[in-house]
Amino acid sequence: MRPNVSIARAAVAGLLLVGVALGSGCSWFRKGSDLYAQSPETRPLEVPPDLDLPRTDTAVNVPSAAARQSVESGQASGGFGLATGREEAFAKVGEALAAVQGVTITSRAEALGVYDVSYEGANFLVRVAGASAGSYVSAVDPRGLPATGAAPKKLIDTLRTALGAQ
Repeated sequence: MRPNVSIARAAVAGLLLVGVALGSGCSWFRKGSDLYAQSPETRPLEVPPDLDLPRTDTAVNVPSAAARQSVESGQASGGFGLATGREEAFAKVGEALAAVQGVTITSRAEALGVYDVSYEGANFLVRVAGASAGSYVSAVDPRGLPATGAAPKKLIDTLRTALGAQ
């Protein structure tokens, strides 16, 4: 009787071994070559078409031909240079702007070197930029182009006189 019990035990052990192999995910019993190839985590990243490259159309702000012509013809505000550094020039321009009657300084940003001003019904920026020989003061519109019109030109001329620039 003993031999029959051991054959039954061997058969049960064999069936258990086959069942474990089938249930464990052995590669011999898979249907496809790689079941995980279709998972969302392994698919390549999809980037929307408008986000795949950075915008470069506004990277360099080149003035238009009309803006350059207005500067050359004197219709734009132009600008002037100062022999002092940008920080000192920014402070002097602020004092001079406060002394000009009719000028309202809406805001100032020393880090950018600009005053947002309103003068004779026109709104524009007075910019103080660093230059090789000191600093440069000019009036620009919110797009960064030279401000056109009588008010910016008049204010720049007043500042030029007040600060003793050429």
